[in-house]
Amino acid sequence: MKGGGDVKVYISADMEGATGIAVKAQVVEGHPGYERARRLLTGDVNAAVAGAFDAGATEVLVNDGHFLMTNILIDELDQRARLITGRNKALAQMEGLDGSFDAVFYVAYHASVGTQDAVINHTYLGKAVREVRRNGRPAGEAEINSGIAGYFGVPVALVTGDDRVVAETTAALGPIEGAVVKRALDRFAADSLSPRSSAALIREASARALRRLAEFPIPRVPSPTTFEIDFMSTAEAAITTLFPCVERRGPRTVAVTDADYLRAFKALFGCLLFGNSVADEIFG
Repeated sequence: MKGGGDVKVYISADMEGATGIAVKAQVVEGHPGYERARRLLTGDVNAAVAGAFDAGATEVLVNDGHFLMTNILIDELDQRARLITGRNKALAQMEGLDGSFDAVFYVAYHASVGTQDAVINHTYLGKAVREVRRNGRPAGEAEINSGIAGYFGVPVALVTGDDRVVAETTAALGPIEGAVVKRALDRFAADSLSPRSSAALIREASARALRRLAEFPIPRVPSPTTFEIDFMSTAEAAITTLFPCVERRGPRTVAVTDADYLRAFKALFGCLLFGNSVADEIFG
């Protein structure tokens, strides 16, 4: 392994893909069901942490990557793991990743916007974004984030969530390990395992992922990288043109291109955040 015997695992955790979660009220702070959903998410993360250590991990770093990014309950987190919490992160769901890690796990991820019936499907900021394309192809969060893993030379080894995100991610990255904790029935309905059953499933898949690590390729993205964003409205597209690197390609469409994937991602993320800031008609 990279660390001369040490085995470092990076866990990027979202929330919509967690066991038992099916509606928006469960994943937004202050809404009914949110506090219970935090425990469900923490349980899924703990299962992935446990599986990693079962398979020989010596260090696990968890990054809370959903919304305000303060969802995981640190007082209930497996004490062997560390947690990145808080929102002001240039790499968002991949903050803290570098080339010293041996594997990336995606826990509680969701499918991209428009994926048929996938639970709470969206791409980054659902209020503002109709679609994101990478080099001409629609791409969701798992696939886009995998480009960051590839930038640092780290393979993605595991994804957990509903059946749609597991299918989407394995189609994009190859036959990595997947733990299906629920089957999508509609954007706001799912057939879910119990927390105890899903914990066992995730723990086993996590351990297998680390043991199979040599089978997984590094997810490299050809250079240069172009991200196109179709926003929900013209206002969101217009405001992003304040960034000099942004090209307006249509009434609701903008694009950023860079030879460096990390710079391209940061430009994409900046556009998403800035566009989202006017999604509530601040600028009409």
